[in-house]
Amino acid sequence: MSEKRVKPAEVIEELGDSVVKEIKSGKNPKFTTLVRTKSNIEFDQKRGYLKLGSNKEERSFLNISQSKRFMQTIAIASKCHKFVKENLHTTIRGLFYQLKFSLGEDVDENIFSEQAESNPLIEDLEVALDLRRENLNLNANRKGVLAGNMKIIDTFGNEKIEIDCSKQGRSGWAIPSDVDNDIEFVDVKAKYVLVVEKDALWQRLNEDLFWKKENMILITPQGQAARGTRRLIRKLADKGLPVYVFTDSDAWGWYIYWTIKTGSINLAYMGGDVATPEAKFIGVTISDLDKYEFLKKMTINASDVDLKRAQEMLNYEWIKRHKEWETELKRMIAIKKKLEQDALQGPRLTFVDDYIRDKIKNKEFLP
Repeated sequence: MSEKRVKPAEVIEELGDSVVKEIKSGKNPKFTTLVRTKSNIEFDQKRGYLKLGSNKEERSFLNISQSKRFMQTIAIASKCHKFVKENLHTTIRGLFYQLKFSLGEDVDENIFSEQAESNPLIEDLEVALDLRRENLNLNANRKGVLAGNMKIIDTFGNEKIEIDCSKQGRSGWAIPSDVDNDIEFVDVKAKYVLVVEKDALWQRLNEDLFWKKENMILITPQGQAARGTRRLIRKLADKGLPVYVFTDSDAWGWYIYWTIKTGSINLAYMGGDVATPEAKFIGVTISDLDKYEFLKKMTINASDVDLKRAQEMLNYEWIKRHKEWETELKRMIAIKKKLEQDALQGPRLTFVDDYIRDKIKNKEFLP
């Protein structure tokens, strides 16, 4: 995605003008975007993240197999233009309902019947227009919480609000889906960022004021990281803060780490905007069974689905290039066991604090 300052309304108008121009000249109006299938996704070894290749797809109005999607795409662009001009925001669900109506009295066909039809077309527009969804005034549900030594200037409703993330109590600051527009991160005094997979562990560490004792920023994506949270992690890394990720020791937890580090297949079109290749993994690992005797009693049997997912990860180019990760994945498959990060509370509730502190101090990272 482009980082230049753009006026989204003007970009959408350029798309509309090109369609009108083709119609007036007697041509078949077309919409072109990059192919977002797995076959067109590449791993950029130099930059360390997933990105889209150069293959393109074209939709035209006068092609029966493409005409509906072409019309739907233009309808979404038109609505987003309206949102931007009115300076109003909605969710992708709200957009769906804005466009859930019949094409006409004599046509028994809705523009959209299911949100599953509109969501991928929003992503097509992002790619074709080189804009983020957030620039089109489309938001997603908030997902993720933060606490730490930094302040946020949030311009909202024509008012600048200063948020001190060190004074948010037990709840923390809820990370919005848009962390770029009308929002600034200032007075960042932390030494590093710690991303904790689960909200329960975030609450445990927050209660201990671990972020304050260690002078760091504590984030939980509350499971798989939403794009707003990934974007925030990227912005903090750009400020020079090391990023450490702490998840369960299973294929799902590990994949949360890899989506933060390299981006994901689904968001490959956003490339380095949502990837943090310099991130390091501090645990939990299968190797921890050798270091912490009590963990051998805390394992859980891995299901067939767990094992299948681990095997799939072994086939990813960006993972198998690291021998350390091959070892972890193969060992999990061999012993058919997994570990939750919550297991580190076994000896005492505050043991997890010592675990994280020691891993970072001794640089016991996985790449």
